[in-house]
Amino acid sequence: MICGGTEGEVVAATAATSSGAPPPLDWKFSQVFGERAAGEDVQEVDIISAIEFDKTGEHLATGDRGGRVVLFERTDGKDLHSRKELERMDYPITGHPEFRYKTKFQSHEPEFDYLKIEEKINKIKWCPSVNGALFLLSTNDKTVKLWKVQKRLPTVASSETRLVARCRRIYAHDHDYHINSISNNSFGETFISADDLRINLWNLEICDQSFSIVDLKPALLEDLTEVITSAEFHPTHSNTLAYSSSKGTIRLIDMRQSAFCDSHAKLFLEQEAPGSRSIFTEIIASISDMKFGKDGRHILSRDYMTLKLWDINMESRPVATFRVHEYLRPKLCDLYENDSIYDKFECCLSGDGLRVATGSYSNLFRVFGSVPSSEEATTLEASKSPNRRLNIQASSKTSRYLTSLDSVRNSRGNESPGSEMNGDGYDFSTKLLHLAWHPTANVIACAASNSLYMYYA
Repeated sequence: MICGGTEGEVVAATAATSSGAPPPLDWKFSQVFGERAAGEDVQEVDIISAIEFDKTGEHLATGDRGGRVVLFERTDGKDLHSRKELERMDYPITGHPEFRYKTKFQSHEPEFDYLKIEEKINKIKWCPSVNGALFLLSTNDKTVKLWKVQKRLPTVASSETRLVARCRRIYAHDHDYHINSISNNSFGETFISADDLRINLWNLEICDQSFSIVDLKPALLEDLTEVITSAEFHPTHSNTLAYSSSKGTIRLIDMRQSAFCDSHAKLFLEQEAPGSRSIFTEIIASISDMKFGKDGRHILSRDYMTLKLWDINMESRPVATFRVHEYLRPKLCDLYENDSIYDKFECCLSGDGLRVATGSYSNLFRVFGSVPSSEEATTLEASKSPNRRLNIQASSKTSRYLTSLDSVRNSRGNESPGSEMNGDGYDFSTKLLHLAWHPTANVIACAASNSLYMYYA
């Protein structure tokens, strides 16, 4: 069973599992921003490259390849009263979260050292709000910036109140390789930035000095065997963080053990099945994304073929494996030739821990129930008609592997959504890499090229 972080969520999760798994969610289209017209060309700079809800679920941020950050704010219930006022009045808050455009700003510009540094936003992380002002971190390949967004009061020249974004800190020149992750510490004063070989620890108030806490760079680069692919702080334990690697491992480290974390507290790695190794094994084992569950006890990881859910108390194998791309295994040679095998899909967990989600090709994304007895395995398309192409639950046999310390149970993951969808034709040019789950509601935001789609259940 997976429980949330508060007493109410634990009770909800227990109730859901005591009589079996909760029923599959019925996902519906909610909103789209930046919808593209049929036949309209998309500019490279407009393609969304990062999505992040803040911890309250009141704000959503996206970043794009043009270095811009766009902010959205929640609107349902706000036209009458604030949500706190509605709760105080015992006024029913109905419907699902809806958002509206708030503001946008240019976070990063292209730079040049010996090579061009792209302006593309790789990650966005929200920081706690202070006195009504919003704070967030954004990063491209080399530089992390701290932004403050607040209202500018009306002036004599203009009576209009508008939002202004100001860069408060620039954390630069401490990464030799491309930054793939940033993550805030739960204590609120520090954050980490990770590239292929190093994880740096920063104080938010000090931008000219960081501390290297993980360094995988060998004396000779030809001896390099793995690289860091993602890193994240534990949601509640400020001294604990985890990072994943290209070898399919997740290392949990405790900063109290040593200032330089060259050893790990725990190593999560699933051993290969006998006879399963191929020339592509190492490539598809690489973890592209990793997230802690809200409860802090579970870690969700995404490699090219699967989603895996880990219990931090069990290192030898995941408690659940969801087969996302199994139907592509016969096509690995083609995927290698066109470089699709290196696509980096993100993953996310629901706030209550009952479900997980990730993206796929043809602008599809998949939602799985993560409790042991769940049969939920839904495939949706990022469009105004998410169920237009297929309904996985009704049309397909599911197979999934759930493992525990003493047993192996049946699990699920659809065998061939692509073949059922369009006759064995896969559109590798339309890929849904980025998505995020609202922290308190069943709302998913996902990016299809330059369009931001939102769905609710």
